[in-house]
Amino acid sequence: MTSSRRSLRNAFASLALDRASERREDAAWLAACARSPNARYLVLRPDGGALVTPDRAGLRELDAAARAELAPAAPASFLGRAADGDHFLLTVDDTAAARIAAAADGVFLDLRSAGAWLPAFAAGLFAYARGLAHWQRHTRYCTACAAPLALEAAGHRARCTDPRCALEHFPRTDPAIIVIVGHGERCLLGRQPQWPAHRYSTLAGFVEPGEALEDAVRREVFEETGVRVGECDYHSSQPWPFPASIMLGFTAEAEDPTIRVGAELAEARWFSAAELVDGLRRGTLGLSSPLSVSYRLIEHWLQRTAGIDLAELAGEDPAVERRR
Repeated sequence: MTSSRRSLRNAFASLALDRASERREDAAWLAACARSPNARYLVLRPDGGALVTPDRAGLRELDAAARAELAPAAPASFLGRAADGDHFLLTVDDTAAARIAAAADGVFLDLRSAGAWLPAFAAGLFAYARGLAHWQRHTRYCTACAAPLALEAAGHRARCTDPRCALEHFPRTDPAIIVIVGHGERCLLGRQPQWPAHRYSTLAGFVEPGEALEDAVRREVFEETGVRVGECDYHSSQPWPFPASIMLGFTAEAEDPTIRVGAELAEARWFSAAELVDGLRRGTLGLSSPLSVSYRLIEHWLQRTAGIDLAELAGEDPAVERRR
């Protein structure tokens, strides 16, 4: 399986949307799209929750008429075009959110829950909108001169309002690596101090300035566990707007399996495939949910190393897999 196909299996990563970035400066075109019967408005409240149907089976997007009636003053950002229409983001306050939910027969859902409940396109659109809204909400003043910023390019750029500065600001995404490390027939997993005693996951950390992704893998693994990594390969990626990251999944091989746990972890262990299988069957081992690319990395390692299907062991809901 190619990395691009692996990425499509990750939550929030399957979004068949034309972002039409070349049209973001075309005010007349955007206005026509916003008024069109095909316009769809995804509603977010301040905590990042999105309006969805009561059964959580899909987004409850407003059409142009409902937007004009329920949220005429709410700022709209263009997200992109899909087969069902042109999608926009509306950010509203809590009072307006409650009013819209009552009028539109909807409820608000957090993004983590959306990864399990919503279809792949809806979950991906929600993640995209949440990440953009977070940047807009937290990037309000120029970092060079502290003057207020004004949104441009359909909400995808902010410009300093002081004409002497006029610095442009763009949405921020923080890259983070996440890696399954192998050595022989074992894989390396760690446990953070706040986690239950039986829960383990793959290792992860943010990429530093001027650092290649592979070097970030080697540094993070060594910092957290003392294990020296040699070869590493890209596996897949996953948008992770909690609040503004993208997870870059890797597989890697250890050159020295000696563990010296660093300050960030409570414990790190090597697991054989048999130990993973036994722990999952007995309920004495907990792994990340299918929402995280960590699960997909462990799934990949188990299949490649022992021909074992993690979904069957972990009891993954087939409906969740279909939605993705």
